[in-house]
Amino acid sequence: MRARLLYRDRDLTADEGSSRKRPTLRSGQDHGRADRESSAASDLARDLSLEVLFDAMAAGDDYLREVAARVVSESLTDPAAIRYRQAVLSDCLAFPDVIRRMYAVSVSAIDRERQVWGWTFRHPEALVHRAVQVLDIFQDHLVRLRSIADAQSEAFCSDGFTTLFAMLARELDDAYLGVVKEHLRRLQFRGGLLISARLGEGNRGTDLLIRRPHTPEPGLRERVADWARQLLGGEPTSYVYELADRDEAGFQALQALCDEALASVASALDASTTHIRDFFKMLRTELAFYLGCLNLHERLAGKGEPLCLPEPADGDFLLQARGLYDASLSLSMAERAVGNDVDTGQARLVIITGANRGGKTTFLRSVGLAQLLMQCGMFVPAEEYRAGVCMGVFTHFKREEDPTMHRGKLDDELSRMSAIVDRLKPSGLVLLNESFASTNEREGSEIARQIIRALIEKGVKVMHVTHLFDLADSFTRSPPGPTLFLRAERLPEGRRTFKLREGVPLSTSYGADVYAQVFSTSESSTRQDQGDPIAEDRSLSQGHG
Repeated sequence: MRARLLYRDRDLTADEGSSRKRPTLRSGQDHGRADRESSAASDLARDLSLEVLFDAMAAGDDYLREVAARVVSESLTDPAAIRYRQAVLSDCLAFPDVIRRMYAVSVSAIDRERQVWGWTFRHPEALVHRAVQVLDIFQDHLVRLRSIADAQSEAFCSDGFTTLFAMLARELDDAYLGVVKEHLRRLQFRGGLLISARLGEGNRGTDLLIRRPHTPEPGLRERVADWARQLLGGEPTSYVYELADRDEAGFQALQALCDEALASVASALDASTTHIRDFFKMLRTELAFYLGCLNLHERLAGKGEPLCLPEPADGDFLLQARGLYDASLSLSMAERAVGNDVDTGQARLVIITGANRGGKTTFLRSVGLAQLLMQCGMFVPAEEYRAGVCMGVFTHFKREEDPTMHRGKLDDELSRMSAIVDRLKPSGLVLLNESFASTNEREGSEIARQIIRALIEKGVKVMHVTHLFDLADSFTRSPPGPTLFLRAERLPEGRRTFKLREGVPLSTSYGADVYAQVFSTSESSTRQDQGDPIAEDRSLSQGHG
């Protein structure tokens, strides 16, 4: 039994969907690789504000958050696999109540199994007793799942759900469930154990096996009649040897015989319970991801934000989007986020310049976030989105000074870029945000120029937000290939629209606008506190405008 809601031909790997991993011994090289991967994942989550996204998907459930973080980090690189998951998500969005019911069934099965006493004992008789109880619980929950499948099989359209529902209907039909119920009843051994054996060396019993009773288990009437027949001197229907109450050695010998006979039964039952438990766990994990998607969809759609299923494309195509916005930003404020339209065409390099606080970093973050969501099969925060599949998304955003003072900002930037290059593959996407601006413009421009040209030559896609005019201007005069230049829009009066338009870099970022806004506001507030009528008139006119 397989869920197969995330992948067409496989389940999640052993460590996906759970952070509880067994400790393993690693070489120093393995430790270094693991540390670099952990650092890269941390940088990506920080730069793209993924924690805000995961919190929205979790809706207060730690397990949903854990699964969401794992699945989003495991990007799909095959457009067909992305479309397979998108189809499953479409069914989930169409029937959210059904998904929540299925998830509740899987969670209930796992929780009730944990409550069955005796799981710490490895005694065959105890294992059999516990396994029968667990299988009875699992059978009830499988019946509930099948009833959902029977009711919804015609409504769901995706390959994932149709395959799952067909499997439940095929493998859990009424005849099979009836046989399972009968076996579980017999495995309670209410009429005792019927064991067959052969005489081995030294007349010891060997090849002990549990046998099915030749006749139905005697009821109360049959047992009373047999007891009365013996009292009247009649022949008993069977011969019985009873152990004395204090015959401890006899009890131990009998227990050893029962344990040996029950060992194979206990092993088979343990395998059965493990198989069904693993199915419920996998179903819970895979539905947890889609449940997180439903939670996120409800949050964003509830604000009136547009959402769409993106179109993954092959080849070197970068992206084409309409109304693309930063979902994490939207989740962090009451208002709707500003969306942007972009069409990179054949460009593999996008240079983004323009006014300070004009929305450049927000746009860069929206691209990285949308790419991650598309490549894990989710919807994207945009009206339309089409993008090429990337072999990994990497971010290199500016950082504050190292508080430990072990190295300077430029050294830190170069070290982080080196770590990215070590993990890069052709068709990867690198998002640079004011990289190498920690040194002077000439030196920072030359470092960035050489790195970007090398990345483009190796088939990597690059989007770079920069205030280094020397760098941006040099690419207008000598681009490393098809290049798109975007500029944050600034209206004549200095207002930012947070829209990006095509435009060549300008030699100013209009930092004076920010200076004037901050310090004029501060001065105005001071004058109002002092009762300055001129400042009051100015503030009123600005507020009216």
